[in-house]
Amino acid sequence: MTARVAILISGRGSNMRSLIEATRAPDYPARIALVVSNRADAAGLDTAAAAGIPTAVVEHRGFPDRAAFDEALARELDAHEIDLVCLAGFMRILTESFVEHWRGRMLNIHPSLLPAFKGLHPHAQALAAGVDRHGCTVHFVVPELDSGPTIVQATVPVLPGDDEASLAARVLAEEHRLYPVGLAMVARGEARLEGGTTVFAGKAAAG
Repeated sequence: MTARVAILISGRGSNMRSLIEATRAPDYPARIALVVSNRADAAGLDTAAAAGIPTAVVEHRGFPDRAAFDEALARELDAHEIDLVCLAGFMRILTESFVEHWRGRMLNIHPSLLPAFKGLHPHAQALAAGVDRHGCTVHFVVPELDSGPTIVQATVPVLPGDDEASLAARVLAEEHRLYPVGLAMVARGEARLEGGTTVFAGKAAAG
């Protein structure tokens, strides 16, 4: 059974484009059924519409608080019978109740090798730390920011002379490759969340 996926965006949605492209393959286990943005001017909405994908805008500024916004977002997802949610540059912090409702069914990609360099400016953090390897992580979303159990990671070298821009570009290329891999693993049941741990087809990995 093919999973129905919603992608949440706030801007251009470059990772959204890689997911859309991947799901065009006949044997891919998921289809993008909806793209939702909290901003009406998000460029990714046009990209999704051009690909024939239904879109919706749930403007966060139109709600008195995060809970009311999340309730409206949940209604949109329910109306489209969504199975899995992918965050792709979605710049809103979701309420704990929303995250718990989608526990094990909501994914994010973060541009670092989590648990290293959580939060903002991970490339600057990596350069300041002097590491020689950096990368990106697809993980399950939990209420704590960038703390969900890992599904899959990819590494890139940190090269002499790198700045934030050059390192970010190298990581972004891996993000575009990796996110479809992680989504497919969850859609096929090859990776699932149990408690605070990702379980891979019969064996557990540390969260």
